[in-house]
Amino acid sequence: MSRQLPQTKTPKTVLITGCSTGIGYCVAMGLHARGYQVYATVRDQGDVEKLRQQGLNTLFLDLDDSQSIKNCVSQILAQTDGRIDVLFNNGAYGQPGAVEDLSRDVMKAQLETNLLGTMELTNLVIPAMRQHGFGRIIQNSSVLGLISLPYRGAYNTSKYALEGLSDTLRLELHGTGIHVVLIEPGPIESQFRKNAFNAYRKNIDRDASVHRDTYLRMEQRLTKAGPAVRFTLPPEAVLKNVIHAIESPKPKTRYYVTFPTYLFATLKRILPHRALDWVLLRVSKNENK
Repeated sequence: MSRQLPQTKTPKTVLITGCSTGIGYCVAMGLHARGYQVYATVRDQGDVEKLRQQGLNTLFLDLDDSQSIKNCVSQILAQTDGRIDVLFNNGAYGQPGAVEDLSRDVMKAQLETNLLGTMELTNLVIPAMRQHGFGRIIQNSSVLGLISLPYRGAYNTSKYALEGLSDTLRLELHGTGIHVVLIEPGPIESQFRKNAFNAYRKNIDRDASVHRDTYLRMEQRLTKAGPAVRFTLPPEAVLKNVIHAIESPKPKTRYYVTFPTYLFATLKRILPHRALDWVLLRVSKNENK
């Protein structure tokens, strides 16, 4: 990993969602090694003991369940004298599929995990941050919160909504000592494609869809071994930015991660809408060759 900020003298309490694999796991282990008091949460009970054996404080948390969220926050506050200094909202999944193939229930499930559970958890943590006059709320968004690609309508929607929610919260918390930060990764090495493929198989009727031929090509990308696209980075690229967001006196509002995020953010600023649509359609076509 490239240049790091100096290690903090006083360990801060960090709550991270979605720590079973990928970005969440990497950030949890990286901050733990840096001296933070990390509470890593997972949705699979089987992962709780596995992470505990690696030295992490690990709790079960289901973002779709309000009682689970309340129980998790209460346990942490009871163990830390009421402190949660940093919240890294990482837990999320992607639901592939054309918009016209998404049922109301499928879209609702995507928003429950990626947006509504995250909002509920954040709202429970804010009072503890207000009490101590310090906090970092770090949202793991996506390049797909900046631009949209076909066949990712549910995920695009959840991340666009997270961006709007975070921008609003940042303004509302101005002057409290609590900073709201968005991290916007492009392709990162993780189990994301595997989980997305499972959600696709569960909820999309490929053979009944007018998009069947595209789905067949999409399945090859989702099941491809190794990185599916160029410019894929390891999760340590996100960890580096999380560290800066925590330790900088003035963290950035947004952290772009991977070349595609920088590229598409720039193109969105300078291109007319129809020209950007042309670029995004070409990207999607090349993805699903």
